[in-house]
Amino acid sequence: MKLEGEMTIYHACELKEQMSEWLEQPQEIEMDLSGVSEIDSAGLQLLIAAKQASQAKGRSLHLLFHSQAVLDAIELCNLSGFFGDPTLLRYTLND
Repeated sequence: MKLEGEMTIYHACELKEQMSEWLEQPQEIEMDLSGVSEIDSAGLQLLIAAKQASQAKGRSLHLLFHSQAVLDAIELCNLSGFFGDPTLLRYTLND
């Protein structure tokens, strides 16, 4: 599943609904964060809540291909250990 655009307070309600649907899936969840252009504390709270909800259901949630905005926010709040996923950027090569 890929998140795109802003993960900010202005989009928190719609993102929460979208992520809630994903968390109902019976398998592990992988969230591609390469398309996240901006993230604030509300966006981080959504990621934290999603991680906790998936753990409560006995499933794994993996954050993948962190955008620079996500990396900066996670680093600023010292949350790398909480999420436990390698912080990876997706690089695209232009022809």
